[in-house]
Amino acid sequence: MVSRRAGGVSIGVNLNPDKICNFDCVYCQVDRRELPGRVFVEIDRLREELHAAIRLVRQGELFLMDKFVDTPVSLRCLRDIAFSGDGEPTTFTNFEQICQLAAEVRRTERLDDIKLVLITNASMFHRPGVQRGLAILDENGGEIWAKLDAGTEEYFQKVARTSIPFRRILDNITEAARVRPLVIQSLFMRLNEQVPPPEEITAYCERLTEILNAGGRIKLVQIYSVARPPAESFVTALSPQELEAIAAQVQSRTGLTTAVYP
Repeated sequence: MVSRRAGGVSIGVNLNPDKICNFDCVYCQVDRRELPGRVFVEIDRLREELHAAIRLVRQGELFLMDKFVDTPVSLRCLRDIAFSGDGEPTTFTNFEQICQLAAEVRRTERLDDIKLVLITNASMFHRPGVQRGLAILDENGGEIWAKLDAGTEEYFQKVARTSIPFRRILDNITEAARVRPLVIQSLFMRLNEQVPPPEEITAYCERLTEILNAGGRIKLVQIYSVARPPAESFVTALSPQELEAIAAQVQSRTGLTTAVYP
């Protein structure tokens, strides 16, 4: 796909084609009303598909396809290989092995300037296998984009609808950010036509500050809203002006660099 946040072509690796996720976010575009059953990602097939996708971009064939034919010239370049998809990628049993495979493909294809990006809800960072996978990414041009969409337990549960406590997410992000700088991804939206309460944004800024004060490093905070039809009809997008106001508050209260994606 062509990604605004990547600034070009991002090759997505979907480790959850079975749509299984440990969150049930109200804004997610994945329809989980009918699950396809357990699907295991085949390592050899994934290797072949990554090499094939890289060739499509390099040789320009991707931009002959109807979906990509209007891609601006400035975006016709490969920026990253991203672990994302229809669920939480770090729940995949062989996550460490997948990270190693992606690193090998990156080396084989001589993509030294291409990032390996993990887009994650940070819920599994405390697991040893996931930590080993993150270390592989660190050694091979990796970047972690961790989700943080709330400032309080109550609002977090309203958005994420998970049995995992908010404190686990905060602790995991903090510990991971002590090891390497993270990108924080934060999606804000209207719920039942109501914007996020001001006190929630204040609490969100306080959580970011707590991470920094505990020795965590944050290289960027991405502020954005829903761009595709969400899971729930009561979820709608914030305006660009509303997103800019949140970003300004984050910068003022935390000193962190922000980027807004309307």
